[in-house]
Amino acid sequence: MQIGSSIRSIRRKRGITMGQLCEATGLSQGFMSQLENNKTSPSLATLETIATFLNVPISYLLLKQEERMNVVRKQDRTTSLFKGRHKIEHLGQIGGMRLYLSEIPPGLPEEGPMNEHEGIEAHYVMKGTVKACQGEDEYVLEEGDTFSWHSSVPHSVHNIGEETAVILIISHKEI
Repeated sequence: MQIGSSIRSIRRKRGITMGQLCEATGLSQGFMSQLENNKTSPSLATLETIATFLNVPISYLLLKQEERMNVVRKQDRTTSLFKGRHKIEHLGQIGGMRLYLSEIPPGLPEEGPMNEHEGIEAHYVMKGTVKACQGEDEYVLEEGDTFSWHSSVPHSVHNIGEETAVILIISHKEI
């Protein structure tokens, strides 16, 4: 864990000198130097004092780099095709949660086997008219409607409108 690097980064972004941090927290410059260089670890009480002065939650300082904000630039998104012409754009992920933008052309997918996989999903219909099916349940949904389900139950989404349907999907799978 790189707690010290996080502290140093926040301190520098805010224009706070190490002297100012030490004066406000009562910590020595030698200790802070070792801490910011990840050569020592603070107690929880010390970490709380630093977090309070920097005005950040202590939990933020404890996050690993891969647990922090994940940014995917538009030009860096990956796209895949599902069942032919159904475009899935991968918007981002963190932990077991993934964010997708699904574009389903009119009439797709054709009838066939339903999908099933681990996890849960929440959908927001941004554009178009779709029929969402899960088990024996079927609903017609339009722009602004939402639906969610356990993905382990067979399910499908069909574009029953005359324009491409666009759906924002949040999927979570325990990792």
